[in-house]
Amino acid sequence: MQLALFIIFAVLCVAGALNFLFQRHPINSALSLIVVMMSLAVIYWTLGAEFLAAAQVIVYSGAIMVLFTFVIMLLNAGEEDRTHGSKAAYFAGIPGAIGVVALLGYTFFHEKAILGSVNLGGHLNNGLNNMVEISKTLFTDLLLPFEVTSILILVAILGAVVLARKEH
Repeated sequence: MQLALFIIFAVLCVAGALNFLFQRHPINSALSLIVVMMSLAVIYWTLGAEFLAAAQVIVYSGAIMVLFTFVIMLLNAGEEDRTHGSKAAYFAGIPGAIGVVALLGYTFFHEKAILGSVNLGGHLNNGLNNMVEISKTLFTDLLLPFEVTSILILVAILGAVVLARKEH
């Protein structure tokens, strides 16, 4: 089961990264980055790093959405050009999404007995809760770098707003 999930989301991650590279529009590139970050979060989750998976979703996917907003603000994208959609989405995306849903559905419905006893990543943590250990380290030993990083991010947000505003 872990191998199947890893292969599915690794392929999805690589496809999102390639889509990011070949997109011409910056907004579509930002959306591709979100696909990459969410795929990495699922891979972390299957390895037993639940905290890292949650941080991946909250921090990095959230950061990509902020980047998405900054791109619109800084580039003054204006109105979106109407297109008929991406040819890559029709030829690879839609069949790929149907294939992923079908594979996951087949796995979940035909392997019910085995799935009830799966412990994802349980062999890695040796009975310890990795969230407790990570949060203890993060908020004791690494508290100053954590707070400095949050202040730097706040300054970057304010700088982007100042740069993006229009002069009267």
